[in-house]
Amino acid sequence: MTKKHYSYILIIPAALIYGTIFLLPTVMSFFFSMTRWTLTDWEFIGFENFITFFSEHSLSIGLKNTIIYAVMTSASKVVLGLLLGVFLCSNIKTKNYLRSIIFFPNLLSTLAVGITFSSLMHPSQGLINQALAVFNITGIDWLGNVKLALFSIIGVDVWKGVGVATVIYIAGIMSIPMEYNEALMIDGGNSWNKFWHITLPLCRPAMNAVIILSFIGGLRTFDLVWAMTKGGPGFATDLLASIIYKQYSGGFYGLSTAGNVILFLFVGVLVIPLYIFLNKREVDL
Repeated sequence: MTKKHYSYILIIPAALIYGTIFLLPTVMSFFFSMTRWTLTDWEFIGFENFITFFSEHSLSIGLKNTIIYAVMTSASKVVLGLLLGVFLCSNIKTKNYLRSIIFFPNLLSTLAVGITFSSLMHPSQGLINQALAVFNITGIDWLGNVKLALFSIIGVDVWKGVGVATVIYIAGIMSIPMEYNEALMIDGGNSWNKFWHITLPLCRPAMNAVIILSFIGGLRTFDLVWAMTKGGPGFATDLLASIIYKQYSGGFYGLSTAGNVILFLFVGVLVIPLYIFLNKREVDL
């Protein structure tokens, strides 16, 4: 047996697991999205599920909310993560302690975070409004206001997820050779010059990773929204994933499968061009 064949044999177990767990269900999803199926039976109906899904009034709201959610959470994590990463790479004595504090929310269960913040944001009994009342500030219905509910959830998502972005930025900043900083100091550069001309350009790979990961996460978000509002009030916080879940819980399995295929294609159509664009800019640098 040659070395080349031996390496292929080692790949076979991983390929079988990947194909069984990931590739096969993906292919089956495309097929069952064109059927009306139950756990015991199925009927092929073509693109009827897709037509029905796109005729849903909530879909247009869900698409808009999903885009808003993904863009705002991604942008916030990119900016806040960069600022925190720069700050936590400075010469402060407690930076290791602060790093652990900022990353800690990411270790918590998303459902637990959602349930906790839904209690904290209760309009009359929530701790946030009670704290505002101490300063004679009228409390806000954070999750009951149609115009505010989605942004309240976005704030919670950023609080929970900015730690991962910060860690990625810290890794990128610490990988920058010290020679660049030493040369800047010799030329009389200040902290702003260091950030603008060294840290920001050389952190582009880390920034690209944060953009892609946070944007995909925003497009696929379900658990935090469901734990806090279940898509309400009305359709104000419904995302594509929550609409799909509602269809599934109502027993429309073929329709929900079609929704999953639409979500898969939707993420691919948005993320792949973004990935190509970011990589092109990184190479041009």
